[in-house]
Amino acid sequence: MPRKFDLDAPLESRRDLVEYLEAGGRPKADWSIGTEHEKFVFRRDDLSRPGYAGAGGIRDLLKGLERFGWQPQYEGDNVIALKMDGQSITLEPGGQFELSGAMLETLHQTCNEVHTHLDQVKEVAGELDLGFLGLGFDPLSRRQDVPVMPKARYDIMRAYMPGRGALGLDMMLRSCTVQVNLDFADEADMVKKFRTSLALQPIATALFANSPFTEGRLNGYQSFRSQVWTDTDPDRCGTLPFVFEDGFGFERYVDFALGVPMYFIYRDGRYIDASGQSFDDFLDGRLAAWPGHKPRLGDWVDHLTTIFPEVRLKQFLEMRGADAGPWDSLCALPALWVGLLYDSAALDGAAELVGQWSAADVDGLRRMVPITGLGGRFRGRLVLDIAVDVLELASAGLAARACLDGGGADERGFLDTLRAVVARGHSPAVDFKALYQGPWAGSVEPLYREHAF
Repeated sequence: MPRKFDLDAPLESRRDLVEYLEAGGRPKADWSIGTEHEKFVFRRDDLSRPGYAGAGGIRDLLKGLERFGWQPQYEGDNVIALKMDGQSITLEPGGQFELSGAMLETLHQTCNEVHTHLDQVKEVAGELDLGFLGLGFDPLSRRQDVPVMPKARYDIMRAYMPGRGALGLDMMLRSCTVQVNLDFADEADMVKKFRTSLALQPIATALFANSPFTEGRLNGYQSFRSQVWTDTDPDRCGTLPFVFEDGFGFERYVDFALGVPMYFIYRDGRYIDASGQSFDDFLDGRLAAWPGHKPRLGDWVDHLTTIFPEVRLKQFLEMRGADAGPWDSLCALPALWVGLLYDSAALDGAAELVGQWSAADVDGLRRMVPITGLGGRFRGRLVLDIAVDVLELASAGLAARACLDGGGADERGFLDTLRAVVARGHSPAVDFKALYQGPWAGSVEPLYREHAF
């Protein structure tokens, strides 16, 4: 996970940007696990998404959590985040509630962290007659009915997004994900993990797919959240074909990031709109939004957060391919990737599995699985069969880690929810579709009773 840097340090050259990424390398003994997950907040009386202000709104939810020791973070007069013990609670544009977990050593600690967080938010939400739903895409709300949180950076993004893709605002307002952030040792280790995880990200998408509904109806997808990212912004999303090319490393990623248009600059508590402008120009002091000024390290760190590929490089690697889900899936996602990437034999096996896949293959698989899930065919095999192989590798990797809880159990149990998925032969989205067409009688409202946290 990231080391401490002086975010006010001036940037003079491209080399400074490369060195920041290089500094993320850590010895294996120091590798940690950072899990992030989002969830929809809804009013129990009418299933609508609450606004920020007003009785029973998102502000009240944030303020209520302060009883547990969370420290409020402000933008102007508005509480827009909470921090405590290396964790943070933040708001996505539509009020999706996100926990960014602390840097932890084991999956047992990660799952305890998730459990504690959900206990806390459920206690406060119960007093406000609010509920939480873990799905990849809002199953009921229309885009225009989702309240927008009072965060200035989101105003800039909302103005810019529609010019880059038809579904960018849906990404911001109506989607939720779970992801895990993992370390690398050095550039060679980063490259191997990046290529392998990027190739396998569609398999994770298929395993976790649970977003077959839009505005109360079936949408024809198993993961509509994943589909949304294909029409959000081609400059900053996708499967990054250059990662699979010879010579890929930190410098090549910096070149890519410099080519991604900026959103904003943050200075003295305010956001300067730089949408569509070039960080290269900023580095040269020629940025139209702020001529004559050059960036600080914090500007580069901010810019890296506005890039949205299926795997994202900062001073660690972020796995970004899964729909958010219920408690067990929030533990299963980090278990999958820790098992695959943190044990050398498992990583070797995963790298061999995808070794003959081209960049075009990966892109084709990524575009297929939002529709077909585990039922599609890829390079002559069912995606389901590939997922079985991936889970076996991850399980072996977790066994090799031999991280035990107080009862002597290792971390493999956190994969049980995914083993159940492959045993059924289909994603949760298929089960939801059957319920919708059967016992739920064409309504998504039972989701809010039967599958809320």
